[in-house]
Amino acid sequence: MLEAGDTGIRPGNSAKSYAVYRSAIRAIPTIGGCAILATPTIISLVFSGPKAEAEKIKIQLAGFLRDYLKLELSAEKTLITHARTRAARYLGYEIIIQHGDSKITDGRRAVNGKIALRVPLDVIKAKRALYLCHGKPWHRSAMQNLDDFDIVKTYAAEYRGIVQYYLLANDVWRLNRLCWDAQTSMLKTLAAKHQSSVAQMAAKHKAKIETPYGPRTCYEASVERTGKQPLVARFGGIPLVRRKDAILIDRTPPRVPYPRKELVTRLLKGRCELCREPAKVTVHQVRSLASLRQPDAGQPPWAALMTKMRRKTLVVCQPCHDAIHHGQPTAQAA
Repeated sequence: MLEAGDTGIRPGNSAKSYAVYRSAIRAIPTIGGCAILATPTIISLVFSGPKAEAEKIKIQLAGFLRDYLKLELSAEKTLITHARTRAARYLGYEIIIQHGDSKITDGRRAVNGKIALRVPLDVIKAKRALYLCHGKPWHRSAMQNLDDFDIVKTYAAEYRGIVQYYLLANDVWRLNRLCWDAQTSMLKTLAAKHQSSVAQMAAKHKAKIETPYGPRTCYEASVERTGKQPLVARFGGIPLVRRKDAILIDRTPPRVPYPRKELVTRLLKGRCELCREPAKVTVHQVRSLASLRQPDAGQPPWAALMTKMRRKTLVVCQPCHDAIHHGQPTAQAA
């Protein structure tokens, strides 16, 4: 039997509270001779025996926490699970007891009774949802103002963090669908930024790298630096193969600061782009640049500036805005 549950223990920040917690953890393995897996908030006990005996251990554990630490065991979060029929959760993994009569090694059933770790299917579904819209990989419009390097780096950090955390799982290969969704979303974001196609972006950034399991295809974006090696952001190229010696580093990735829209940045400057004077500004907009005609002697100064900037918007003060609409000379032309 395998028991996994939330103890409800939340040790404080003081050294005394952690000392009490550690003493409680040391005492738990003496209950029924169970093997123990513990974190500051979750305790999992591995027990081989009947369910009735597991119930007795649960009662002993609840009594220990109540009498020695004045804590109540969370009944709704403390479960007794048979690992052959139902997976138990611990640190984001599913723990199961394997059974497969068809797996024969050296004339013996090699996996029966062996403990294995799995990637929960609901975790894969939740992580894939970050890259989907209406069931299909979609671009992230909030990232279109980032450089190619930052876009690839952000997607790579998200995907790499999930894969490296689940490298201990026997079925880490299930993350291949997550890789496809994240990769397609990244390429669509790059295509939307450059007003291009996914195929063109894939051809531009595709690269090959060598791994212990052979060559792998990945996508790279680099930033050249004077006198230094270029910075390279790489998405993919991680073999989805279980590693028994993997070290889990559970870190929350920092939030990516998306840059403001260019128009917002121009408005926040609080300066008229026509007369260059600081003032309360507004936005003058035209339907298209083609409506401004070609630059010539008869083109108004505001239209010539918009043509030069290649922008359909112009941030101007109120007097310049009124002059534009009434066809009067602006402060710049005066």
